[in-house]
Formats: sequence, C-alpha cells, structure tokens
Amino acid sequence: MLTRRRSTHLDARERVLTTASTLFYRHGVRAVGVDLVVAEAGVAKTSLYRHFRTKDDLIAAFLAREDDDFWRTWDDVANSHRDDPVGELEGQLAWIGERVGRVGYRGCPQLNVAAEIAEADHPARQVATAHKRELRRRLRGIAERLGVDAPDDLAGQLAVLINGAFVSSSLLSRDEATPLLMSSAHALIAAAGPTKSRRRRA
Repeated sequence: MLTRRRSTHLDARERVLTTASTLFYRHGVRAVGVDLVVAEAGVAKTSLYRHFRTKDDLIAAFLAREDDDFWRTWDDVANSHRDDPVGELEGQLAWIGERVGRVGYRGCPQLNVAAEIAEADHPARQVATAHKRELRRRLRGIAERLGVDAPDDLAGQLAVLINGAFVSSSLLSRDEATPLLMSSAHALIAAAGPTKSRRRRA
C-alpha cells in the first residue's frame, strides 16, 4: 500500500510537470494559468500545489527539467571527444543545429522565459541565468583546450553564436542551422589567434 501511494504521488507530480512543460513551451509561461495545467493534467488543483508551492516554482521546475535534458546531451557528446576539442565543438554544434531545425521548435526555453520574466530574483529567471553562465563556462573549457590566445573572448563569441541560432530558428530553413553554426565557429577559431600546437611548430 505504501509503495502504491508513493507511486501515485510521483505520478501526479510527473503528470503536472510534463503537462505544464508542454504548455509553457508551446504558449509561453505568462499565457498559461494553473487552471489550464490542472485541467490538461487531469489532477486537482490541490495536487498541483502539493508538489509545487506556486506557479513560479512550477516554471522553475520546467526550466530545471529542460536544463537536465540539455546537459545530458552535451555530456554525451563531450565524453565522446575527450581528447579532441575541435571534434567536441563540432559535435555540440551538430546536435544544437539539429534541434534548432526541428519542426515545432520554438527557441531555447531558457531564453524564452528570460524574455517573459524581467525580475532577476524570480526562481525561473535564476535557473535560466545559471544555464547560460554554464554554457559559457563549458565553451571556455573547449576554448582553453584549443589553446587560443583569448579563450574567454572566444567562449563569449561562441555563446552569442549559439544563442543567436536559438532565437533565429524561425528565420532559418530546416537544414540551415548546422552548417551556419559550423562555418561561423571555424571562422571565430581562426580569428582567435594561434593555438598552442601552432606556436610550438613556429
């Protein structure tokens, strides 16, 4: 009986979060109210508030779930290119470009929420900000492994490139994002200064 109650408890939370995530991404977090979430999820409003104290907490949970999915994919690619920073960057840009080109893609959920919520102390805005800082941190790690002269500058440029692809998805044809990301990244690397390996050969 205890196991069944725990399962039901978790199922209700997952149902609410899955439903809210779909609605938030499709329509925006401001446009979707709690009443719509509970109606679509088929749960009582008290059940929603049992798992998420406020709608803001539900939005933050939605972004945290998206965050986990993004970094899980990133880590899979990174682990396949531990000794090849160029290969890793190309691998990351390949799946990001594929994602941007998907039918129904509506942009990066972190950027979407940040655009809707101006308050810096909002829990969802904090998740979004942490996500973008982590993106730049990881890109700096790749830039350092490339051995360019100014890795922080290259990381910032790559972050702008990736975020630009996210917000430009509706302006790109389905197969356009990946080659644009690749060619732009290689141009940025070439302009970033000699790598350590080139210095040693010089």
